[in-house]
Amino acid sequence: MIRRLLIANRGEIAVRVARTAAEMGIEPVAVHSEADAGSFHVRRIGRAVSLGAGSPRETYLSIPRILAAARESGADAIHPGYGFLSESAELARAVEQAGIVWVGPPPAAIEQMGDKVSARRRAKRAGVPVVPGTNGAESSDQELLRRSKEVGFPLLVKPSAGGGGKGMAVVENAAALPAAIEQSRRVAEAAFGDGHVYLEKLLERPRHVEFQVFGDRQGNVVHLCDRECSVQRRHQKVVEETPSAALDARLRGAMGRAAAEVARGVGYVGAGTVEFLLDEKRNFYFLEMNTRLQVEHPITEETLGIDLVRAQLEVAAGEALPSSWRAGKLVPRGHAIELRLYAEDPETFLPRSGRILAWETPKGPGLRVDAGVAEGSEVGLDYDPLLAKLIAFAEDRPAAIARARRALEEWVVLGVETNHDLLRAVLASGEFESGDYSVDLVSHLPARERPKAPDAAWVAAALAFSGPAPRAGAASPAVAEPWDASTGWRAGE
Repeated sequence: MIRRLLIANRGEIAVRVARTAAEMGIEPVAVHSEADAGSFHVRRIGRAVSLGAGSPRETYLSIPRILAAARESGADAIHPGYGFLSESAELARAVEQAGIVWVGPPPAAIEQMGDKVSARRRAKRAGVPVVPGTNGAESSDQELLRRSKEVGFPLLVKPSAGGGGKGMAVVENAAALPAAIEQSRRVAEAAFGDGHVYLEKLLERPRHVEFQVFGDRQGNVVHLCDRECSVQRRHQKVVEETPSAALDARLRGAMGRAAAEVARGVGYVGAGTVEFLLDEKRNFYFLEMNTRLQVEHPITEETLGIDLVRAQLEVAAGEALPSSWRAGKLVPRGHAIELRLYAEDPETFLPRSGRILAWETPKGPGLRVDAGVAEGSEVGLDYDPLLAKLIAFAEDRPAAIARARRALEEWVVLGVETNHDLLRAVLASGEFESGDYSVDLVSHLPARERPKAPDAAWVAAALAFSGPAPRAGAASPAVAEPWDASTGWRAGE
């Protein structure tokens, strides 16, 4: 049995994992860098261990410090969340060697599927089609240039390691390829410590559809339906929904079986995601596998009525998957949409920082907000800019869209600029509303006028600006105006 769980992450996923752990009678333990000591996840979880001072690479990405925190807290299990070390075979192996329960897939499965080229080979071996491209054996730029003629343009240069679109480059012709390869290698080396790249055919207007997979130590592997992830900026997801409007029963069944077969082929254990691209002729191709829990897992939970984190912890403790999962008796109901709220410029998508002066989340039936911040939180540039996720669930897709729109109107955030306007524009898009859209949806959105702030926002701004009345004779404190550009808030927003 797991009694104490160290959550080797921060933000909303740390809080999310801690809530389920507490419900199961497992004591959650947070970790934090010295600069992160007052952050939301530390305050919400309660018990926490410092990883010391330094950058993310010296703290949250330090395997020795994570293991030291586990020993100090007496944790008998480690959950990596997502991001940071969640797909590190080195961490998984070190945790197991330390006699601590690893809440994740076996190190060998992480290694085999974490490298995109290796994952493509595994998918082919399982009989699953992959996007046309090179096989990763090309080590020199000259070899890649030669093979590019076989792949054809336009194409993508992609790092073999990592994810999130980092280092990916679109290349329209042979003349632009050498510079793209150099840039991709440089970014990949800096971000993942691995400069290997490969070439992949760029599909025209594809859709990005993924399947949640789950395995246990008894050899059972299942898929838990699909999620549409085609609303993206910078090759990163912004809005997800389930079920996908692009799939009929036949295609959904074929893709689900393929996803389970890929996971089964590597002896997969725990939660993972197999991702596909769907072309305009409804052909699907294996893209990659994420060997961890996904940011968008809540929409699967809402439509299936399950708790994926609970299942992760049960499987890690040696339990088999629930019999209803193994028998294929889980039937999704309704429709769910997730909107990711980022601290970023909604047009350039560059991260933004600031102090959250007001934070009021939407309420009502069918709404869930998984947040990593609260009023007063400091938002910096050292970490992923995801602030929170809004999940809207309803009986069908039109109702879920209407609920998400209403919820966005109620969401008040002051002090840091966000992509709120972009989310509104996506939901208002005719393409999205019809369900007939692809990964280039965001580039088709019309120019957005910044809406006027709701009355609630102005009230919150006034309260944040005024603050407590000064004592008699005391100097007036310096207060940053909530509508000052330096805080991300501008008059007229």
